[in-house]
Amino acid sequence: MPQSIAVRTPDLAALSDTDLAELARQREPEAFRQIMQRHNRRLYRVARAILRDESEAEDVVQETYLRAFVGLEGFRRDSTLATWLTRIAVNEALGRLRRTRPSVDLSALDRPEERSRMSVVAFPSRSGIDPEQASAEGDVRRVLERAVDGLPEHFRVVFVMRDVEEMSVEETAAQLGLRPETVRTRLHRARAQLRAALRDRITSALADMFPFAGERCARLTETVLRRLPPGNPSTTPEEEQNR
Repeated sequence: MPQSIAVRTPDLAALSDTDLAELARQREPEAFRQIMQRHNRRLYRVARAILRDESEAEDVVQETYLRAFVGLEGFRRDSTLATWLTRIAVNEALGRLRRTRPSVDLSALDRPEERSRMSVVAFPSRSGIDPEQASAEGDVRRVLERAVDGLPEHFRVVFVMRDVEEMSVEETAAQLGLRPETVRTRLHRARAQLRAALRDRITSALADMFPFAGERCARLTETVLRRLPPGNPSTTPEEEQNR
């Protein structure tokens, strides 16, 4: 029998995943909360990369935790809690795909007809910045989301795991049942496609850079007109003074 871990609730955030899992086995409510807050983003992003729907991805995260918390005895500590939870989420997401597309499995992601399927990956915005900067960063984030959305599904899942969630090659390969070499190849191609997509988007936006129109243009025009000396509008202030 494992020994009980005596700890005050405020200290839970500093505990390791392994210790939190042990507390969860003892039905400590705050341990469940800490586990979820610590892993929500990764599980959501991975599920969203496989599926194409926000609510479906959220459902996958919920089901992942329910299955994990009911079956905590199955967590044998031969992998990290994050890896164990991610595997449950991947299986749950793929299971949902199979129910809507019965032939879908991991190898199906390589088929040409599957490569055209899209998904959106949510990127979090930073807090504590001014509204104008937040709006600008939101615009950049949406451009990135659309670019990731346009990746073939088998590239997108690997990209989200490796570059967004910063999972290792080995962990990504284990989660998806792929060889590490395949993970590296897919990530390389995903990055290349993203660069090309972003380059195209940026090129098309260059013509609209630094806009100066509308209210700003009118305000500057009126300011200049007010500063012009009376008489011939073409006369400069220096010429007016020399008269």
